[in-house]
Amino acid sequence: MKDVVATLVHANQYLVIGYFLVLNTVYLVLLALAGRTVPRLARRRRLTGLDDLATSPLTPPVSIVTAAYNEEPTIVESVRAMLALRYPRHEVVLVDDGSRDGTFDRLREAFGLVPVERVRPQEIASQEPVRSVYVSTHSVPLTVVRTANSGKADSLNVGIDLASHPLVCMVDADSLLDEDALLTLAQPFVADPLHVVAAGGVIRPVNDSVVRHGQVVEPRIPRGWLPRIQVVEYLRAFLMGRTGWARLHGLLIISGAFGLYRRDVLVEVGGMNADSLGEDFELVVRLHRHLRDRRRPYRVEFIPEPVCWTEVPDSAGVLARQRRRWHRGLYETLLRHRRMLLRPRYGVIGMVAYPYFVLFELLAPLLEVWGLVTVAVGFGFGLISPAVALLFLLAAFGYAILLSLLALLLDELGLHRYRRLGDLAAVAAAAVAENLGYRQITALWRLQGWWASLRNGTPVWGEMTRSGFAGTTPLDHGSHATVPETTGPAGPSRHPGDGAPPSGRTAAR
Repeated sequence: MKDVVATLVHANQYLVIGYFLVLNTVYLVLLALAGRTVPRLARRRRLTGLDDLATSPLTPPVSIVTAAYNEEPTIVESVRAMLALRYPRHEVVLVDDGSRDGTFDRLREAFGLVPVERVRPQEIASQEPVRSVYVSTHSVPLTVVRTANSGKADSLNVGIDLASHPLVCMVDADSLLDEDALLTLAQPFVADPLHVVAAGGVIRPVNDSVVRHGQVVEPRIPRGWLPRIQVVEYLRAFLMGRTGWARLHGLLIISGAFGLYRRDVLVEVGGMNADSLGEDFELVVRLHRHLRDRRRPYRVEFIPEPVCWTEVPDSAGVLARQRRRWHRGLYETLLRHRRMLLRPRYGVIGMVAYPYFVLFELLAPLLEVWGLVTVAVGFGFGLISPAVALLFLLAAFGYAILLSLLALLLDELGLHRYRRLGDLAAVAAAAVAENLGYRQITALWRLQGWWASLRNGTPVWGEMTRSGFAGTTPLDHGSHATVPETTGPAGPSRHPGDGAPPSGRTAAR
């Protein structure tokens, strides 16, 4: 019996070590693909023709659609920043999703809103009817729509339905875009208007960066270790993960905080899924499925240069709710579209990207916790040698630290966002610290979210507390805002307050 147990323990340990070696090698391949893309974009930055795009009458107009729920301290400057983006022709369609604070009053006062009669096309269904529509008297292209509280996805559907331009950019109400972000993201649509249906940009944490008049004027690394480690996650996820997958034509996720879509294709697929916890992930998967089922040529792009800044959780409680929700949304989307798995008709999506998300995103927290527990128990009882335990640590953590440092190096060589040497040292330290407890506890949180899905429990999002942005003027993103977040029949309010849900080691969401 003892020999059988020992054999099983040894088989398990090598299985776990092999899993982590394969997982991190996949990340290394994605990083190598990104390494060919990012420097090339950096070299071409001055030759990309943004000035021509900014003045050309042929640049397709964009409707920026955003949903706001209880955003009183931040909403005015957020809208001003969207209106001030460098772009030849764009409008802002803001849907006030039944806010209970002074969100609408602030908007009305700042922009001179007046009610208008507007016929809704009804091309995309929504759960709640439009109560009223307002436009600005200040000669800015702003439309504000008021609805009963029905959640972020449903509110975005209202905004998409009322959008008047052929491209729709969905942005979180509390996010900030670089001045040229919209121009950069629109480039693929200008280059190939028939085939590009969606494009996403980079999300970066803004905590403790200096913000003035809706613009990040000095990017800084957060002071707290919790948001600082999330900088590493986002850097690895976007610069390595999504850039690499886009090179393989297997991109399955565009962040809900900053994504550009063709409106006609959004209408075809019915807009956002209001019943999904991972509505941004589910939308892109559904787009792939819809277009491949009809055998239509298309492209989903990712541009590592345009940046959207968002505040990430700085408390363990908020972060835990976020990660549970993200993993639950990941599971529910993969389950909903499971017929795509290993189907040749879906190409790289069905044969490579989808299996990857199942094996290395959905199952990752389960196998990581299992590996840690079994190796620790086996080592404690003398069933695993110190050499094998060390090999496990190197495969699971040493390899991961190396990848994070390489992603940081790629970011520094290609984009050079953080100017101070101290910031780079802080990110490097966070890449090491991430593996000393943070990964393990987030794996447990993600397992809790998965378990909640398996039990079909009603998700409760709790509260998202925002600390505000550093160095702001009195009208810039107020010092503190607490947003109630619940979902279910009692009052769905799906506004997570952050915009780049990473899921798993590569921050896939």
